[in-house]
Amino acid sequence: MSALFGMLAGFGPVAVGVSTLAAILLCIHVVRSKRELYWIWLMLVFQPFGAIVYFFAVFLPELSRDPKARRMGEAARDAIDPGRAYRAAKAAYDDTPSVQNGLKLGEAAADLGRWDEAETLFAAAMQGMYADDATLVVGRARALVELGRAPEALEVLTRLQGDEARAPRALLVNARALHGAGRHAEAERAYRDAAARTPGLEGVARHAAFLAEIGRKDEARELLADLDKRAAKARAHFRKEAKVWRDFAAAKVAA
Repeated sequence: MSALFGMLAGFGPVAVGVSTLAAILLCIHVVRSKRELYWIWLMLVFQPFGAIVYFFAVFLPELSRDPKARRMGEAARDAIDPGRAYRAAKAAYDDTPSVQNGLKLGEAAADLGRWDEAETLFAAAMQGMYADDATLVVGRARALVELGRAPEALEVLTRLQGDEARAPRALLVNARALHGAGRHAEAERAYRDAAARTPGLEGVARHAAFLAEIGRKDEARELLADLDKRAAKARAHFRKEAKVWRDFAAAKVAA
C-alpha cells in the first residue's frame, strides 16, 4: 500500500488530492446507491486503482443507463459540436428520404438557424397523408415567420384544427405570425393566450417584447419583472434557457 501512495506522491500533491477527492465522491455513490460496502475499502486502501475499477465497472455503466444522464451527455456533446445532430440527420435523410427523416433534418436545420432549408424540407414533407401533419405545419410556419413571410405562415397554420391549433407551440407561432403580419390587436390576444399556456419563459418573453415594440413599455416592464421572479426560481438545468429569454425581453424593453 505504501508503494501505491509513493507512486501517487511522485506526481505531486495535486494528483494525490484529486485522487483522494475522486475516491471520496465515489464512496458517497456507493452508500447512496446501496452498493456492497467492500467497494469503499477497496477504493480507500488501493488508491487510485480501486476508484478506477469502480468507475469503469460500476459507475460508468450505471450512468449510461440513466435517461437523464444520457440527455445531459447529449446536450453537452451538442454544445461542443452544434452541427453533430444536423450531420446525423442529413446522412439519414440522404440515405432514406422519408417524411420522418425529412422532419428530423428540418428540425436540426431549424436548431442551427438554417430557416430556408428547414422551410423547404417541411414543405416537401407536407404531401399526401402528411399534408396536415401538425408537427410539420408548425415547423414550416415557424420557419416562414423567421424568414419574414408571416402571411404565408398564417395560411399554413389554417391547416390545423381543434386541439392541434390550441397546442402551445402552435399558439406561439400563430401569435408571432399575426405580429409579423401587422395584425396587432389579434397578436396581443394570441400572445396573451400563448404566454399562459406555453411551458417555460419564451411565451412571456415574446409577449413582453411585443408590448415594448408597440409602445406599451409599462406593461412590458411588468412582464419583465415577472420574468425575473420566475427565472430566479428556475431549476438549475433550466436557468441558462431562462436567462436567454429574460435577456431577450429586457433588450426589447430597453430599446
